[in-house]
Amino acid sequence: MNGRLRHFKGSFAVTAVGLALAAVVGWYYTGTAAGAAGLVFIAAVLSVLEVSLSFDNAVVNASVLKDMTPLWRHRFLTWGIAIAVFGMRLVFPLVVVSLVAWISPWEALRLAATQPAEYARLLGSAHVALGAFGSAFLGMVCLKYFFDAEKEVHWLRGLELQLAWMGKFEAAALGLMLLALLAFARWALPHQAEAFLTAGLLGLVTFIAVDGLGTAMGAGPEQHRDLDKASAASFLYLEVLDASFSFDGVIGAFALTSNLFVIAIGLGIGAMFVRSLTVLLVEEGTLSSFRYLEHGAFYAIGALAFLMMLGTAVDVPEVVTGLIGAAFIGLSLWSSVRWERARRAAGESPGP
Repeated sequence: MNGRLRHFKGSFAVTAVGLALAAVVGWYYTGTAAGAAGLVFIAAVLSVLEVSLSFDNAVVNASVLKDMTPLWRHRFLTWGIAIAVFGMRLVFPLVVVSLVAWISPWEALRLAATQPAEYARLLGSAHVALGAFGSAFLGMVCLKYFFDAEKEVHWLRGLELQLAWMGKFEAAALGLMLLALLAFARWALPHQAEAFLTAGLLGLVTFIAVDGLGTAMGAGPEQHRDLDKASAASFLYLEVLDASFSFDGVIGAFALTSNLFVIAIGLGIGAMFVRSLTVLLVEEGTLSSFRYLEHGAFYAIGALAFLMMLGTAVDVPEVVTGLIGAAFIGLSLWSSVRWERARRAAGESPGP
């Protein structure tokens, strides 16, 4: 256990610093110990929510990270955490508000510090566009995994065999995602269909660009695949993936507090634990130990994509998203353990 806890030393240190900063922010805004303690509690709750909502993200990160070079793996765990914490949880919301309100990022920061309720309203007004972009990108991530004609390991065998067969058709996943965006826009968001479809198409284009870049930079074995370039492309893919995951969490956090700095602290602590969990999964070989864990993570991503899309039209509580994702992860772990026990009972050697 101690050996595994070493992966979380940095996360515990960030937690201590982050909660101390939350206390300072709370004292600055309220001037009371009770107010400071309240914001510390909110930051802690946000960090727990971020981890619970992003476990599937950690599994997918690990599945990509294990094939990256040590150099790019280190860069993901250093540069990547800086981008995740400061870029997506602090800077990105400011950029969104500045674009929505046509003000400078500095003015958006001033607004966040002095008029947090108005800042939250402006960020919330971009919820449809962010939800459409995130659901389109994450939906493609999920579909690409299951629409794979060469995929050999199947968890929900009947369903996944059909999905793998559909992968034989060129651009089947892209066509399905386009139809889903069009149908939802016309059915649920007739008055905001243009904004929804524009953002959704940008999400699809972003996925195509990132996926295509990965293919171009990581040629096949016969071309002596350049692992360093392939790892660089994987780094970019993971950052966009993390960004898509963070959209819902950043906006949903305003249900607890409208203070940008407390939100950034709480979600940043959670993001740090997700990174530590990713390292644990890679270095401990957890993905290979649990046969269906990766499947559960991609089903959870598909569910998140659907709920993000649905959330642009109706209110979807964060707890629902978290529970559905946890259910897929838990069931995949349970199925993995059952499969391993059955394999051992039959005296079989470990398989793929």
